[in-house]
Amino acid sequence: QVQLVESGGGLVQAGGSLTLLCVAAGNTLSINVMGWYRQAPGKQRELVAGITTDGTTDYDPSVKGRFTISRDTAWKAMYLQMNSLKPEDTAAYYCHATGRGGSVWGQGTQVTVSS
Repeated sequence: QVQLVESGGGLVQAGGSLTLLCVAAGNTLSINVMGWYRQAPGKQRELVAGITTDGTTDYDPSVKGRFTISRDTAWKAMYLQMNSLKPEDTAAYYCHATGRGGSVWGQGTQVTVSS
């Protein structure tokens, strides 16, 4: 069983930066893929960025070049460095992990970008 806790959200002006942190506890060695999702009010949850065991990353086109996903080698922590933030990046951001034990979500952290 894996537990995920996000932090690092907040209020920032457009053009600013934030770094989100997802701390994983439990059987983290069972994880194969981790990712950051976001959900804005009235919209579906969408994948922002993902990272695999071999370090392969993938980004939504709307954040490519602005956001960077990274993790430690033991899957104990995952980061999302967000630069050049835009008002449309405003959403609740969720950490997600998939592995041999199934999939799990964190509780989310709010990111609000003011114009």
